[in-house]
Amino acid sequence: MIRKECLVTGKNSLEHLYTFKKFPVFIGCTDTPRSRDLRADMIFDICRDTGFIQLRKLLDPDLVYSSYHSEAVGGIWAQHHDQFCEFVQRFSPKKIIEIGGSNGYIAQKLTDLIPKSRVTMVEPNPAFDGNKKVKVIKAFFDANFKLKGDFDTMIHSHVWEHLYDPVVALSHMRDFLPVGAKLIFSIPNLRLWLKNKFPNTLNFEHTLYLTEEIADFLLSRHQFRILKKSYFQEHSIFYTAQKVNKTHHLARLPNRYLENKKEYLEFVSYYQDMVKKFNKKITAFPDPVYLFGAHIFSQMFVELGLKEKYIKAILDDSQTKLGKRLYGSSLKVSAPQVISGQKKVAVILRAGAYTESIRSRLLAINPRVTIL
Repeated sequence: MIRKECLVTGKNSLEHLYTFKKFPVFIGCTDTPRSRDLRADMIFDICRDTGFIQLRKLLDPDLVYSSYHSEAVGGIWAQHHDQFCEFVQRFSPKKIIEIGGSNGYIAQKLTDLIPKSRVTMVEPNPAFDGNKKVKVIKAFFDANFKLKGDFDTMIHSHVWEHLYDPVVALSHMRDFLPVGAKLIFSIPNLRLWLKNKFPNTLNFEHTLYLTEEIADFLLSRHQFRILKKSYFQEHSIFYTAQKVNKTHHLARLPNRYLENKKEYLEFVSYYQDMVKKFNKKITAFPDPVYLFGAHIFSQMFVELGLKEKYIKAILDDSQTKLGKRLYGSSLKVSAPQVISGQKKVAVILRAGAYTESIRSRLLAINPRVTIL
């Protein structure tokens, strides 16, 4: 699929922003040989009328989401999920449908918090089989998805920014719910992520720059009234919106073209310069050097020229990734505990919103570690 118009306005107002040549198509790890890794140009365009950034060429979801990659691990994600569940609990839902759901943590937590609640979890790659209170359906929630059920609440966490057409997806969510039902969700705070130069802001999974302003605008245009918002650190925004017959106040959408273009190109330059500095440091460092995060964080560095031969391994907290190879690279994954007891060791750490919590854990494992 190729996006030729701006998803928000529907107009032919797109301008090329930046291309990452032949980028790995899968964000995660694999047991297959490197020769089987697939690559594609990751091309971003920007709308001149709004500043909305979107990926031009969409890949087959079966490639991008070819397996579960368990990125939501660690302290911040646990805090996020717990606070999101408490946010959902305030509205006392009973019959819940969850889009996504991954390992079932949120669904199970909610059914514990709200004893009479039941959750139907729709997830293409579930890492949870379900239980008496949580039914798991292995599927994509798209225009072809049908399910009978009188749901009073739909929830999703860090899902909307993954959907290939946010407008069509929201329309399908609206049609799925009765008037009065609630849509409760969490999205990454992408404006702050880009401003803070987080490498996981946009990629083959996050194919659109779904900021708070864009979310407000789309909700109002699809007959959803925002009841409540809550901000989780500089990480996420929680929403509760209710389906209504008519929206009385349409959200305003300012033009962020100049601002967003400048910020994104500065983001690219920032990482190009960072990789050059890292290469100088690791070639001069005589002891083992590791890279943290078997995810887009490390893929970005490798694709921008980080010298892999000087990296001993990638550290990651996910048990499912241990011993596997980061897709698009030759680097294998080890547990962070591998640095324990080493007198001289360095770790390259740039993990977006998770950097400081990871830094603390690495120093707890080995107080002598050098964080690059």
